[in-house]
Amino acid sequence: MKLTKKSHACVRLEKDGRTLVIDPGAFSEEDAAVGADAILITHEHPDHFHEDRLRAALDVNPAAELWTLRSVAEQVSAAFPGRVHTVGEGDTFTAAGFEVEVHGQLHAVIHPDIARITNVGYLVDGSVFHPGDALTVPGRPVDTLMVPVMAPWNKVSEVIDYLREVGPRRAIDIHDALLTDLARPVYDRMLGPDGPGVGTDHTRLAPGETVAL
Repeated sequence: MKLTKKSHACVRLEKDGRTLVIDPGAFSEEDAAVGADAILITHEHPDHFHEDRLRAALDVNPAAELWTLRSVAEQVSAAFPGRVHTVGEGDTFTAAGFEVEVHGQLHAVIHPDIARITNVGYLVDGSVFHPGDALTVPGRPVDTLMVPVMAPWNKVSEVIDYLREVGPRRAIDIHDALLTDLARPVYDRMLGPDGPGVGTDHTRLAPGETVAL
């Protein structure tokens, strides 16, 4: 399987000539989902879900399908009958040849006065876990964790504890559009193998950069 990091929280996974894209939102490239055979959306926030771009990708490939939570599915399902699937925690399905498990229920707390929305994470082929906007622990071994490093709802100590709890072999940054170049070396040091007890192979990929898993 090949993983390509797109801007912010979006990643493309390729295997056996087929492509799965997770969270092609407004902070990612306009064509981030174009060419995908399957698209997964973790929640409705615009940096993860951009309706016009999602519709464009589904139009380009009439065989492409979408798996997501109800709040997103309701916005696009009428235009793509039979191609939009609603999922929730505990569900399993096959998308473009990838085996997917759904973990998690709620978005992380931004502030106690802000209502929490639904958020789900996706474990792909029992190997790659994308949690969306939450620090969800899937409860099973994870080889590659897509770790949200910078968000209005987290701080670096929580990210460190998250890495410790999940214990992946490799962590790759996502949710990093708000992280300035000046701060990136600080986060690399804190989250890397020489950081405070994490012991994980921490990787930061530039948009468009690819790694073989």
